[in-house]
Amino acid sequence: MTYTQVPPISLLADFIRCYWWLDNADNQRLNYTILPDGCFDMILYFQNYQLQRIVLTGLYSNELEVQIAPNTQLLGIQFRLLSVDYLVKQHIAAIINSEQIMELAYWNLNRITFNNQKETVDFLNNKCLVIINAQRKIDERKQQLFKLLYQTKGSESITYYSEQVFWSSRQLNRYFKKRFGLSLKSYCNILKCAASFKHIKKGQLYSERSSILILNPRFMLAKR
Repeated sequence: MTYTQVPPISLLADFIRCYWWLDNADNQRLNYTILPDGCFDMILYFQNYQLQRIVLTGLYSNELEVQIAPNTQLLGIQFRLLSVDYLVKQHIAAIINSEQIMELAYWNLNRITFNNQKETVDFLNNKCLVIINAQRKIDERKQQLFKLLYQTKGSESITYYSEQVFWSSRQLNRYFKKRFGLSLKSYCNILKCAASFKHIKKGQLYSERSSILILNPRFMLAKR
């Protein structure tokens, strides 16, 4: 099993955390746990390197046990929340802790192959830039709100965020529940929990639990 990730261009940093690849080229099933990290994903599933389906996930507020079949590959776009309004352009509240099947032709993603990472990154960066540039100006309050949330890792009070972006606490919670399916306080708890994995760095690291292999703050894979 191999896992890699690539950051987007700087112009997309407010919208995308990274692009990632996971390849289970083995003939055995792979078991792993998704840890909530405050992002949501578009995931392309390949079987023997042939695209089979595309899913959009919601936010995860709980750990999720997942299995990857043998000879299966995953390619993902890990979105930050600002993407809901300006890239994906649909609320993800209804799919919290779950996923939605997308058309294979969505964003012309059916043109992507799993193996050529550079072409894929260039394609996705260009696609996202076109979508962003084709619409109205980004709401600066939303942009500032998410920057603050990620910078503070959700550690400040709801009042603090409210005062910084000039939204009332009620407005903030209404926005989060309508768009993402949870309150701002619950989202802050996710960010604080994700920030607690300080021992995790890029690459493959063993956690204190010897039966678990940690690939990044989101994926914990059970060794077999």
